[in-house]
Amino acid sequence: MKRWSAMAKAFTRIGKDIVMAVKEGGPDPDTNAKLRAVIQNAKSVNMPKDNIERAIKRASDKSQGDYKIVLFEGYAPHGIAVLVETATDNNNRTVANVRSHFNKCDGNLGTSGSVEFMFDHTCNFRVDAEGLDVEEMELEFIDFGAEEVFQDEDGIHIYAPFEQFGAIQKELEKREIEILSSGFERIPQVTKKLTPDEAQDVEKLLEKLEEDEDVQNVYHTMEENEE
Repeated sequence: MKRWSAMAKAFTRIGKDIVMAVKEGGPDPDTNAKLRAVIQNAKSVNMPKDNIERAIKRASDKSQGDYKIVLFEGYAPHGIAVLVETATDNNNRTVANVRSHFNKCDGNLGTSGSVEFMFDHTCNFRVDAEGLDVEEMELEFIDFGAEEVFQDEDGIHIYAPFEQFGAIQKELEKREIEILSSGFERIPQVTKKLTPDEAQDVEKLLEKLEEDEDVQNVYHTMEENEE
C-alpha cells in the first residue's frame, strides 16, 4: 500500500509539472524543453504513456486552471528548518492546510526568506552511462556549471546550481546523451543531529506535509538518523 501511495503521489506531482510546462511553453515536447524534461521524469517512475498524453491534453484545455509554485518556510520541533514546495491552483486552501500541519505538529510557519537561505538550490540530471567516461564528462561539463559528476548503478549523475539547468540540458541533448531523469533539489548547508525520539517528532510533521496533495517536495535540516 505504501508503495502504491508513493507512486500515486509521484504521478500527481508529475501531472502538475506537465500542466505548468504546457501552460508555459506549449504542448509539443520538440519545441518545449521543460516539457521534454518532465516527460523523461514521468517515464523514469513508470508513468503510463496514456497518463502522460492525457495530462498534456488536459493542460492544453483553456478551462484547465494553472498551478503556481508557492514556497513555504518554517520550523519543525527541535529547531529543524523546513522548506515546503507546493504547486497549487487555490492558494488560500494551500496556506490554510500547510499552516494547520505546522500547528498540529508543534511547528511554526515562518515568513518568506526565513529559512530558504539555509538551502542550496541545485539541479540534477541522471543519464545513461553506456559509452561514456565519467571523468571525461566531469571535465567537459564543468564549463556548463556542473559542480559534481559521479557514476553509480543507476547511471551518471550531474549536479549543478539551479540556474545551470537549461545550459546542461541543451548540451546533453546536443550530444545525444540520453537523459533518464532530471530535477531540482534544495540541499541543506548544515544539518542538525537529533535523538531518535526528537526525530520522531519532526517525522510527524514531514509525513503530514508529504501526504498533502498540494505539496510537491519537502526539505529539512535534520540529519538522517539510521536508527
